[in-house]
Amino acid sequence: MSQLDAKAVVVGVNGSQAAVNAAKWAIDEAIGRQLPLRLVYVMPRGPRRIGSGPRSEWEVERGEIALAEAECAIQSERKPVEIETAIVSGNPAEALINESQDAALVCVGTARRGWASDGLLGPTATGLVARAHCPVAIIRTSDGSPRELGVIAVVLNDEPDNDEVVHQAMEEGRRRHAIVRQIDRRLNSWVRRYPDVHVQTVAAGSGAKYGGKPGSAIELAVVGRADAEEMAALATPNCHPIVGYPDCSVLVVRH
Repeated sequence: MSQLDAKAVVVGVNGSQAAVNAAKWAIDEAIGRQLPLRLVYVMPRGPRRIGSGPRSEWEVERGEIALAEAECAIQSERKPVEIETAIVSGNPAEALINESQDAALVCVGTARRGWASDGLLGPTATGLVARAHCPVAIIRTSDGSPRELGVIAVVLNDEPDNDEVVHQAMEEGRRRHAIVRQIDRRLNSWVRRYPDVHVQTVAAGSGAKYGGKPGSAIELAVVGRADAEEMAALATPNCHPIVGYPDCSVLVVRH
């Protein structure tokens, strides 16, 4: 489904602090996409607890409390996000997979670290990762809210979907005002061929400047034939990805 057709950012809520943290993390996702934040509590099927009254009534009440706690935590962030809530019945993983058909993103929270008897992620997150119809966010937090302004990491590789993966990482960096660390694992990466050379990645047109710090000025520009053919006609430094070019030493590569 196209993200333009998505109806909401969905968060699985189960009454845990981890789920509340996931809901708070998802606020910016919903705002950035201009979509509602949909909180979903799933009533698992099974026998009722002894002495707890009719199971459906007990579970509905439990769900309403969990949703109210999550909604209160979201509202305490004082951000302009529309909130929807829903109580559904069924297997939690299956219910959230079904929700993912109309979602831009499904978020679940967990505090677990390492392997447990039911795996690394738990059955709900495992099911979502394998079968969801949209991106899935698994938000790990040990106690309070997710840390702000942390580094977002993404691997550059030769997989066919890597452009979209990197695109989403860059969108997260913009949305959360965070640093994006690109780990280059491409087979033909120049960084991999020269591991002993320190490489600084700067996007052309980003306004990055090199002055102000010792050793930060461009000492040598390495250019190809097209730049070389134009260089002789330039009277002043040109608008070029290399700041200050060609008013610096230049190595012309003619191949």
